[in-house]
Amino acid sequence: MPTDNVLFVVIDQLRADCLHGALADHVDLPNLRALMADGVSFRRNYSVANPCGPSRASLLTGQYAMNHRSVRNGTPLAHDTPNLATEMRKSGRLPLLFGYTDATPDPRSHAPGDPVLRSYEQVLPGFEEVVEMRLEESLPWRAYLTEKGYDVPPYPDIFRPTGPRPDDPALYRAEDSDTAFLTNETIRNLRVRPQGWFAHLTYIRPHNPLVAPEPYNRMYDPVTLPLPARAGTMAEEQAVHPFIGPCHARNPIGGMVEGFPDLEPTDENIQQLRAIYLGLAAEVDHHFGRIVAFLKETGQYDRTMIVLTADHGEMLGDRYIWAKSTYHDAAYHVPLIIRDPALPEAFGTVLDVPTESIDIAPTILDRFGLDVPQTMNGRSLMPLLRGDVPGDWRRFTFSELDFGDPMTPTLPQKQLGLTPETTNLAVLRGARHTLVHFNGGLPPLLFDHEGEGEMRDISGDLAAQGWLVEMYRAMADHRMTHAASRFTRTMVTQDGAVTVPR
Repeated sequence: MPTDNVLFVVIDQLRADCLHGALADHVDLPNLRALMADGVSFRRNYSVANPCGPSRASLLTGQYAMNHRSVRNGTPLAHDTPNLATEMRKSGRLPLLFGYTDATPDPRSHAPGDPVLRSYEQVLPGFEEVVEMRLEESLPWRAYLTEKGYDVPPYPDIFRPTGPRPDDPALYRAEDSDTAFLTNETIRNLRVRPQGWFAHLTYIRPHNPLVAPEPYNRMYDPVTLPLPARAGTMAEEQAVHPFIGPCHARNPIGGMVEGFPDLEPTDENIQQLRAIYLGLAAEVDHHFGRIVAFLKETGQYDRTMIVLTADHGEMLGDRYIWAKSTYHDAAYHVPLIIRDPALPEAFGTVLDVPTESIDIAPTILDRFGLDVPQTMNGRSLMPLLRGDVPGDWRRFTFSELDFGDPMTPTLPQKQLGLTPETTNLAVLRGARHTLVHFNGGLPPLLFDHEGEGEMRDISGDLAAQGWLVEMYRAMADHRMTHAASRFTRTMVTQDGAVTVPR
């Protein structure tokens, strides 16, 4: 039976350790686990950028942030950048968007007064927006709630708990949540689509504001959850590096739940918010299970390639940090599960090779016989899905973060005395060491995975200087190898322009 369809699911802000790691035994995700057993799981998969806009720009263009340069929510992405949607159209498939891509439009392609230039929550070129489900807008969902009789306040109050506690329920019932609505609309639309559809389904949850409808708001007992990972007190954490203090101040616990700006970072409050997050993850799992059930019911499950991942992770109080604008693994380590029905011998495989979010677009294009644009830095995972790890497969994963703002300087930008051009960092993760390089003259960090990992910076240890130099050399090589590559393999000759395939 042919593989006609593609279902590409992105769950916003889902940590990898909800499926394998510290939180895996504390959250029930039966449908995601069933997909793992029925597909291939990649355990060392990392997003190459944060936050939402940059991470999705990389995910969909197959480019590192250093090349596409849409490095902040609101920083434009060049309109002529090839992406998964524009390339899939070459196969005759119409890329359908159920949700959002957070693509900031290129102002050169629009009149100054064009309303698309008022929000970064726009649609990446090439996608057909079937159901709009954006964090700050979500107009179809809001209209639905209004028709159901809800009093619908504007964003962000629509995500405010209805009682005096952070874990009080959302104003909407579970059957009317944003997750439920998006799932309903996706199934309704796909039910009448002819075979050969390409659907990009993007769930907002478990992204903050952390609010959940009953029963998900109190599905997990905070007392039973493990405490966040910590290397000491908040003051001891801040002594590790100048970046940490402003990072703590920029993303306090109160920013994770609407209506509680003065929420104290006590263990009780931290665990309560972690429990809500896991409840939201469980809600997404339930509705993803409905999608799978629909595919099976209609005979499409074994005709559909399923790719499921997250755009980035979430610190969830680890190291006293919330959200994802940091260098720690929890902010970048995300699940990746691929089920290709044409490769049943791979079902249940777990791979431990380093993969990156930029590999997904080349993988889908390769699977359907399409050329991978020279601009894409990622590599197709199809050889790995077939059981063959190329001898020249990458040894490192690479991620970037821009934590500045050219209009309104961020707290870290101001406190560290940085310019918009220097408020950034890069992370290189190898088999044993992780290097974090900060721009603006800030000191580096080096972690040893065979030692205490991220719990101790060894960059100043005399015995670690050789490793530090080795990692810096590897980072320089990586950046030079993967610099913007639109014409790297193209030459103009007497016979015209010639491009040598990768």
